[in-house]
Amino acid sequence: MNKIEFTQIEGIEIGHSQNLEAATGCTVILCRDGAVAGVDVRGGAPGTRETDLLNPVNMVQNIHAVILAGGSAFGLDAASGVMKFLEEKQIGFDVGVTRVPIVCGAVLFDLTIGDFKIRPDKEMGYQACINATKKLCPQGNTGAGTGATVGKIRGMEYAMKSGLGTYAAQIGDLQVGALVAVNCLGDVLDPRSGEKIAGVLNDKKTGIDDTEEIMINSYAGKKNLFVGNTTIGAVATNAALNKAQATKLASMAQNGYARTMRPAHTMYDGDTIFALSTGTIEADLSVIGLLAARVMEMAVISAVKNARSLCGLKCYSDL
Repeated sequence: MNKIEFTQIEGIEIGHSQNLEAATGCTVILCRDGAVAGVDVRGGAPGTRETDLLNPVNMVQNIHAVILAGGSAFGLDAASGVMKFLEEKQIGFDVGVTRVPIVCGAVLFDLTIGDFKIRPDKEMGYQACINATKKLCPQGNTGAGTGATVGKIRGMEYAMKSGLGTYAAQIGDLQVGALVAVNCLGDVLDPRSGEKIAGVLNDKKTGIDDTEEIMINSYAGKKNLFVGNTTIGAVATNAALNKAQATKLASMAQNGYARTMRPAHTMYDGDTIFALSTGTIEADLSVIGLLAARVMEMAVISAVKNARSLCGLKCYSDL
């Protein structure tokens, strides 16, 4: 398995726009020639756009972009900028009088870091499209990962900074990649070593505590833990898939979340993964799926390790 860049996958461009002072941003994955897509939503508090279109029983077969953004539900506005950009390029579903771009998206909650009054909007989404390229994708405090944090079971005082990560691999002609903004309630582990690399800080803020144990020991308490969560991402491949297969691929990629985040898919997370098929390579879906889970693991780890301290929150390198 050879490491490649996510943007080396056929038909994929990635662009980011962010406001570091406000600690929020958005990331767009452009598929100008269209991509077959699927989605899998596991968390109990999702914020998404145009996911119903991806149901295999529905008509539209190709999408033209995925937008991932901070700002909670407010951040869905960034999709309007992506729509504007693509329409100007005459990219979209032909309805006669114009072309309607098919733009799917998901948002994470980052309002409790930085300036909550500033969120990804139409202008930021449009700028992300302008910035889209097939060059090396920056990681850490960029795009949708700008305000991403982890380990929030004890509040933001004991949370850690996370970010955006990517990882892609090639075996023969087959390419599979993942991009993710890691913003989970729980802790993040490296499954290869078992090392806990980010999460809720201990009392002295010198190390990482255990979110699952804290939750178990306070099982009877009912808290509003909605603030601050949801991990959103996408996997892409140059393999030829239909909508049903792409949906299954998104589901299989969720194993990458489960292996790295403890706990994953809580009622306070809106964990979502999109899957994109942009090529014609023939490959076994089971193999594509296990590779998608593997590259998602690596993308999650990369997001945490490339994050830098922001708004007073410690990051991986600080510990």
